Amino acid sequence: MFTMRIPSLRLLSLLLMFSPLSAEPLSNGWEYRQGDLGGPYEALRTDPLHNLGMEWQVVSLPHCFNETDATAPDVRYYQGPGWYRRTLRIDNPYKGGRTFLRFDGAGQKTKVYVEDTFIGEHVGGYDEFQFDITEAVHKHAEDEGKVRLLVRCDNSRDLQMIPSDLSDFNLYGGLYRPVHLLYRPAVSISWPVIDVAVDEEGLKGEIRFDLEAMNPLGRKGELNIGLTVEDPDGKIVAEVKTTRSLADKKMTSLGASISRPLLWSPSAPNLYRWTLTSQGPEGGVHTQHGSLGFRHFRFEKKGPFYLNGKRLLLRGTHRHEDHAGVAAAMTEAQMRREMELMKSMGVNFIRLGHYQQSRTILELCNELGILVWEEIPWCRGGLGGDAFKEQARRMLRNMISQHRHHPSVILWGLGNENDWPGDFEEEFGEVEKTAIRGFMKELHDLSHELDSSRLTAIRRCDFCADIVDVYSPSIWAGWYRGIYRDYKEISRQQMEKVDHFLHVEWGASHHAGRHSEDPYAGIGLVNPGDADERAGDFLQVGGEARVSKDGDWSETYACDLIDWHLKKQETMSWLTGTAYWPFKDFSTPIRPENPVPFMNQKGVVERDLTPKESFYVFQSYWTEDPMIRIYGHSWPVRWGKKDEPKVVKVYANCESVELFLNGKSLGMRQRDSQNFPAAGLRWVTPFQEGINTLRAVGKKGDSLVEDQIEFDYQTETWSEPARLDFKVIAETKESATVQVYALDANGVRCLDARTIVYFDLTGDGRLIADLGTPTTARKVQLANGRAQISLQKNGGESVVSVRSDGLVTKFLSLKWMPDPVPEAQTSHILK
Repeated sequence: MFTMRIPSLRLLSLLLMFSPLSAEPLSNGWEYRQGDLGGPYEALRTDPLHNLGMEWQVVSLPHCFNETDATAPDVRYYQGPGWYRRTLRIDNPYKGGRTFLRFDGAGQKTKVYVEDTFIGEHVGGYDEFQFDITEAVHKHAEDEGKVRLLVRCDNSRDLQMIPSDLSDFNLYGGLYRPVHLLYRPAVSISWPVIDVAVDEEGLKGEIRFDLEAMNPLGRKGELNIGLTVEDPDGKIVAEVKTTRSLADKKMTSLGASISRPLLWSPSAPNLYRWTLTSQGPEGGVHTQHGSLGFRHFRFEKKGPFYLNGKRLLLRGTHRHEDHAGVAAAMTEAQMRREMELMKSMGVNFIRLGHYQQSRTILELCNELGILVWEEIPWCRGGLGGDAFKEQARRMLRNMISQHRHHPSVILWGLGNENDWPGDFEEEFGEVEKTAIRGFMKELHDLSHELDSSRLTAIRRCDFCADIVDVYSPSIWAGWYRGIYRDYKEISRQQMEKVDHFLHVEWGASHHAGRHSEDPYAGIGLVNPGDADERAGDFLQVGGEARVSKDGDWSETYACDLIDWHLKKQETMSWLTGTAYWPFKDFSTPIRPENPVPFMNQKGVVERDLTPKESFYVFQSYWTEDPMIRIYGHSWPVRWGKKDEPKVVKVYANCESVELFLNGKSLGMRQRDSQNFPAAGLRWVTPFQEGINTLRAVGKKGDSLVEDQIEFDYQTETWSEPARLDFKVIAETKESATVQVYALDANGVRCLDARTIVYFDLTGDGRLIADLGTPTTARKVQLANGRAQISLQKNGGESVVSVRSDGLVTKFLSLKWMPDPVPEAQTSHILK
């Protein structure tokens, strides 16, 4: 078994980090130009003659090249260079101080200039980097201390970079994480290397700070250093002061012991606050601060996971740094909303796939109590040459040095799907496998050298499973292979093959708003007993029968699959935990044929964080606060024969639930997590033709919670779609939402239609489109025979169209109205 321990080998961070007190965010005042220039001189020119055909647009940071083109249906997302420029006003408060630029991440290759002076470059889209611009500022600054900053980002394809372009996510470009202007005294302390340890009983905590002086000009004299540590209540529990001679090149270490510290855990994420000050011979106090936490973890050999001496089932998910309308350029507010939504679903563990993510995410994991597996982006494609390998080493060093102080982090991921060939060899032979094994071992050893208090992990590379500390095989029971009822047995078989098993990546794609009266139709040919994903299984054509190709991609099926997995996880006493793939739908260049093109739709929330029905299945198993959810909030029309019995499912964590149909009680059910589906909270009843109302009332302890939905029940049968019904379903003077329904030749709604439709607009308005959700897609598969999109009128008149191959195109004329729209006005249909 493994236990956390203080490392015996201390290495300095390769990247110096700074507290927010010394950082000025450079959010506004930027201009951006897509495409390349001849060099910095062209970027600096502003005269009209030399800017013809070189349009610059005003942007704010964070900003991504690919805000909308990654999900545009008919174009490949932009991969190439782009330039940014802005003016900096330098006002360093320290006498003889140093001025830096810190980039929290930029994609994927970055070059930086101050005026026409080249400052430096960085390769890698996800780790932090910084440059000292002091001398360049002295060279170029005007009387007001102003200089012009130029940044060239480039996300062009490059086989000698990680991650591979074969990866199931976009390699975004741009300044999609914050940029900061930093000031420091002439002499100060670099960001500390922090180690925190506590015994499994929580009796004694140890803190150690390793410090190195920053003295680029070789100043002489002494450096005064102070460290203060406060407990979660603000009480000072440690205070250390020391003085060191700048002639002493050795590292300074400050330490403290704390008796019975308050432990950090998902249920009680106790954080201690530290403040580090330094003052050199020229004066100027520099202050850094941060947080730390005491926690002890171990993975039992072929057994469960323990945190602070108690078994903890890791209830996890994944995330990509990707969001509707901004791509990778997520704001702190968007990140917080996403992570708080995860926590409200009951998540206590996350794998950050497949690259180092924003420091904001790690800070939120610390604050909210979410354990972390973070990894470098060695993802698919094989193993490249020297430049490729050096980038992987550098990104591992940077990830560990930049994030090792976060108590949430327990695993350093070394790779993902490294058995997936393509960039260098069509097939892996023994030579390629041997090379990958050798480099994986090198990264494993480097990780432990940099941080021996945490473990290494990889997912899906069986011939490297024995190298890392924790291994996750490919188990996609019920989606890419096999049936979900095989999940527990296949997991047990895989667990027996390695010392420490953790199952990350499982789930099912589900098109938001698509539901099914029979989600198992058409998948009876899927063979049981096999669950590993293979190359090509994500495609909609070819290969063996599988749910990912032959299923209906309904929320109904996904909820059943998730329900089964969660039910079984409660019975697997040896299980460390799992992580559902992913929390949120995200953009990918390798899935153009999905219902929303270029979107991986396995998320339990949409790309804009709108929860799907599956979100509430997780809540019903993983949360304590009383919750209840009738399945089908986004299912406005159900169908079947008159008086045909239909299943109603309620997902809740209540002890009992009573269901009412049209005001009449259908009885009470007791929750039993092992009674599949819906933990026994299901009823079979016929519906009345037309409108039906369902109300569920749940009891948990002394608390009552309830939920209600209304839907139409259609008994008319239909044939193939023959025409489109197109109308306005919501309208204001400035905007409108239009909806299309597929109808058969008799005008009956085709409620299982998955026809592809295309929206377009001509005129003054603008479609709210290309955001990667079913309601913002120009091209989209119908969900239960319907789709919708919204538009801004922009003060004028527009014609909106919808077409589908083989059907007559329909049009709607819409215009801005100076007066409020009458309530009765709902559509303008042009035949």
